[in-house]
Amino acid sequence: PVPSISWRRADGNPLPGKIKINHSTGDLEIPYFRPEDSGMYECVAENSRGRNAARGQLIFQNVEHLQWTQILKDAHMAIDANLQWECKAIGKPKPRYRWLKNGQPLTAKERVHVDAGRLTISTIRLSDSGMYQCVAENEYGSLYASAELKVVASPPDFTHRPVKKSTVIQRGGEVVLECRPNASPRAMISWWRGGELLRNSK
Repeated sequence: PVPSISWRRADGNPLPGKIKINHSTGDLEIPYFRPEDSGMYECVAENSRGRNAARGQLIFQNVEHLQWTQILKDAHMAIDANLQWECKAIGKPKPRYRWLKNGQPLTAKERVHVDAGRLTISTIRLSDSGMYQCVAENEYGSLYASAELKVVASPPDFTHRPVKKSTVIQRGGEVVLECRPNASPRAMISWWRGGELLRNSK
């Protein structure tokens, strides 16, 4: 015959007064679950042919909502530079991290290294430009932090740092001429006098 269902706590403590038992389905409901409600519970089924019991343990897990402690900032980088981004989040359970580029999962490869919340891209190329996202997640939620990587590429330009057209120096003195163009990647510098390439000498 259909058994009667009863519930009890296996540790001998009384059931919380707030519980609800649906006798037609045998369900036990515990609203507003608290740490003191955790423990071993026992369901007892009994009819005229006998009885049986099944046990299950309820564990209270202290959940803290995820929140960022370190997020990403947009980066403007020169070609061949190295980028390192790091994002950090706290929460319970401890979050896991993954990375996206332009909405697609970012996979580690030759120049791209992912270590939890740290992303490293070495010898940056123009193709690395884009919108990146760091995702921190656990079974209770997820957070997204976004930043844009702009890779700058330009030929040498002396507009902002021109080389002096002329310098007056006393005979026997020493002169320093500066050559510092804006360039990405960094420009290779050589000096010429007349049509002759200059090299280090005494």
